[in-house]
Amino acid sequence: MNKLLLLKTKKLLNSLPITLSLLLLSCSPVVTVKAPKKPIEVNINLKIDHKLKVKVDRELDKVIKENPDIF
Repeated sequence: MNKLLLLKTKKLLNSLPITLSLLLLSCSPVVTVKAPKKPIEVNINLKIDHKLKVKVDRELDKVIKENPDIF
């Protein structure tokens, strides 16, 4: 009985690495990266009014200097 148990244990230990490697390989995740069918489109709507603000600021500075009692 003891020899039979020893043989079964040896068989199990011999087949364990193969079994584990098959399990690990079959459960490995697969990641695929595909290019999109349509090109990537980026819409940028910018409103540039920097010049206008600078001009108004300069005009306000001028008016305030000419009339310091305005406020």
